[in-house]
Amino acid sequence: MARWAIAIHGGAGVDPNLPEHRQEEAKRVLARCLQVGVDLLRSDAAALDVVEAVVRELETDPCFNSGRGSALTRAGTVEMEASIMDGRGRRCGAVSGVSTVKNPVSLARRVMDKSPHSYLAFGGAEDFAREQGLEVVDNSYFITEENVGMLKLAKEANTILFDYRIPLAGADTCSALAAAVESHGSNKMVMNGLPISIYAPETVGCAVVDSNGFTAAATSTGGLMNKMTGRIGDSPLIGAGTYACSHCAVSCTGEGEAIIRSTLARDVAAVMEYKGLPLQEAVDFCVKERLDEGFAGLIAVSGTGEVAYGFNCTGMFRACATEDGFMEVGIWE
Repeated sequence: MARWAIAIHGGAGVDPNLPEHRQEEAKRVLARCLQVGVDLLRSDAAALDVVEAVVRELETDPCFNSGRGSALTRAGTVEMEASIMDGRGRRCGAVSGVSTVKNPVSLARRVMDKSPHSYLAFGGAEDFAREQGLEVVDNSYFITEENVGMLKLAKEANTILFDYRIPLAGADTCSALAAAVESHGSNKMVMNGLPISIYAPETVGCAVVDSNGFTAAATSTGGLMNKMTGRIGDSPLIGAGTYACSHCAVSCTGEGEAIIRSTLARDVAAVMEYKGLPLQEAVDFCVKERLDEGFAGLIAVSGTGEVAYGFNCTGMFRACATEDGFMEVGIWE
């Protein structure tokens, strides 16, 4: 029997001044969702079932930007995306532009299992969800009062917010946001061209190896606050935001365009396969050598039960556990 392992994330690139209560809230959600996965693995659940279940939990909780609580487009609507991959046979499914499906990761799973395709988007994905009998809700279900306020701030600042729950405090917050944007040129901590004080993680993900040595990964996101309608990031792109094979399973987060350019998730598997690097070394190599000037992070598990993570920015919301009793929930280095 192989050793199981699990890693989850809630986004990379965290404002070091994020209020303590926000940090604790995020860690509580991560710990709860991690425990869901650990319980399933202890009952011999398959890796694919575990990553779907864990990401569903993350999508349902508005703490992070996926499912309920997703970032809003310029039009004030939600367009979500997700992907899932089975390391056995490298089967995969992905969706983009989803606006009524309660759990996009489950729709991605249905695309993989029940359709002849690997990727469906917008109206086609919505129609398929209804054909499959998946739970759908009004778009308003995903929209929180907090995100409506954040979109207003983003529009007033004429920029994109990378969503992680900037506490709203009326005019004071607007002034702080404007000041952060204005000081962009002199702020050394920048994510995707924005000061870290207004950047926020946009993605959740899970990577698992089960007790049979099979791997799987899943990633889900609401994208960027104030994004153009139709924008697609790395999360639904197999090989960029998500990848799984016999060597490892990977889920990425951070600057989507940089992750896409570097095919970051696939590269971890590639350097393990072709350079013979162990998991953590492969993760470190890809984060250091493949992102060019981009900022991102990732979680990974190996087919032999190791866990690893890496990021080149200020923090990543993450949690991991292994069969031998190791368990960690963290944000910073």
